[in-house]
Amino acid sequence: MRIAFFEIKGWEKPFLRRMLKEHELEFFKEPLTLDTANLAKQYSVVSVFIYSKITRELLKKLPKLKLLVTRSTGFDHIDINACKKHGIVVCNVPYYGENTVAEHTFALILSISRNIHKSYLRTLRNDFSIEGLKGFDLMGKTLGVIGTGHIGLHVIRIAKGFSMRVLAYDIHPNTVAAEVLGFRYVSMEQLLKKSDIITLHVPYNKHTHHLINKHTIKLMKRGAILINTSRGGVVDTEALIEALDSGILAGVGLDVLEGEDLIKEEKQLLYDKANLEKLAQLVKDHILLSRDNVVFTPHIAFYSQEALERILATTVQNIIAFLRGKPENTVVVNQQSS
Repeated sequence: MRIAFFEIKGWEKPFLRRMLKEHELEFFKEPLTLDTANLAKQYSVVSVFIYSKITRELLKKLPKLKLLVTRSTGFDHIDINACKKHGIVVCNVPYYGENTVAEHTFALILSISRNIHKSYLRTLRNDFSIEGLKGFDLMGKTLGVIGTGHIGLHVIRIAKGFSMRVLAYDIHPNTVAAEVLGFRYVSMEQLLKKSDIITLHVPYNKHTHHLINKHTIKLMKRGAILINTSRGGVVDTEALIEALDSGILAGVGLDVLEGEDLIKEEKQLLYDKANLEKLAQLVKDHILLSRDNVVFTPHIAFYSQEALERILATTVQNIIAFLRGKPENTVVVNQQSS
């Protein structure tokens, strides 16, 4: 089978060749668009990323296409209805980094709980005193997890390894997971009042915009820590600054900032120079990042070699399953993009 891959980076080629060695693969660094449609017209299986705009007009130029695999979770760049009318199966990568983001969440938690970031900044000034660097144990502390999807549940698994108590909030509680992992669902208000550390694992949408705001922050236990590895817009930045100034929050760990919400896919950072430059300027100008009790990483919670390889592995799995007549991870009309 001849398979075409668009928007491919150099390191991805040998990985895909090794996984699909029985097939003839062609690689293109360009996105698949109307301008590059001729490159794909002879292929029945095509894989793309988010900058390939698969429109109704483009599909008319791809008469042999039977399977379209996007190497992303979201699929807003694909006209799903048009694909259905042309008899084209569309597959995506629904999950690839739940453990990766969960591990990064705890990297941020530990950096604050043991004053690692503050200590590092102090040593840069040739100050090796330990005054003000006393940390605290995670054992016995209460972790509040807002959002118990794949990432949130993995965070809870790790928390249990630290012997932490866990409270959770989700509009769709997973009662089976709660029983197996030993955590408790409570109201948002209870979670905010009782948690020593609060970590956010919700998607960004109109319902979660500024989920953490002046009102919800007032409910938090004084001296709590807030971690955000979801999306910047989930937290009201002005309210966050006020909470740090007033001492309601003792520390904050951020992998995202409000204002970078144009980034819909984490891998977009690897491809889109304009977005990367915007993020760089946002970081440079952000008042939060001058504080030694704020730990920031530039949207890299997803970014591990293993996570990137899982994206490719799922892509390969989608192709093989289709060729065997049993498609997996198929996207259907009216399905919500995440």
